[in-house]
Amino acid sequence: MVARHDLATDPGLQEDLLQARRGTAFFARKLNELTDAELYGGTLLQGWTRRHVVAHVGYNARAIARLVEWAATGVETPMYPSPEARNHEINFGATLSPIALRNLFDHSAVHLSVEWRDLPDANWAHEVRTAQGRTVPASETVWMRTREVWIHAVDLDNGATFNDIPAPVLQRLLTDITGAWKTRGTDTGLLIQVTDTAGNGASLTFGDTSTTNPTIISGPLSAVVEWATGRGTKDIDAAGPAVKNGVASAPAWI
Repeated sequence: MVARHDLATDPGLQEDLLQARRGTAFFARKLNELTDAELYGGTLLQGWTRRHVVAHVGYNARAIARLVEWAATGVETPMYPSPEARNHEINFGATLSPIALRNLFDHSAVHLSVEWRDLPDANWAHEVRTAQGRTVPASETVWMRTREVWIHAVDLDNGATFNDIPAPVLQRLLTDITGAWKTRGTDTGLLIQVTDTAGNGASLTFGDTSTTNPTIISGPLSAVVEWATGRGTKDIDAAGPAVKNGVASAPAWI
């Protein structure tokens, strides 16, 4: 018999699943606020219309569901056959009719949620491989989806901002991004200072803490993450040798 509730019992994983589903609901709300005609409008992502974003988010749910199925069955089911296949899928999806795009998002989100729900407790530790080639436990698929839905809800560019993203998601995003920079060595001389984590007054520091004369990027958590993801520089202060005309661009994340 199919489960009617999540089989996962770990409290941390249950909280992560809740955050992913909240992000999905938020994306759905921003999508539903758009008329069919507005789906042809631009986004915060260069070269992508809202149709591209919706197609990507829909197909991303299907791709992540394949990883969950891999964890459930032990049969290798990659996210995508190739990067080219992924790009082709998104470009094809952007040509779908508005009702088909909306159905793609709705149905793929439900499918992924059910795959998570029915995954046995022990299988969450089973290893799968991401599209970037990383080997991760199936539990990582929840975070993979969480960051997609929250960030791309903002990318739709119809009112959502990084201030709408929960502080725990923002902080984990920033940890991921600065960790990727460090791995690639692209954070050399770059110090990131979060002056206020969503209003609680805490201070966080990321990046190259060993440089004597760093370029310092500072601001509230939501603004710093917006900058780090390449989405804008509002409420960001910058100082240091790399700052000439305005705020320096963030290194590439993904």
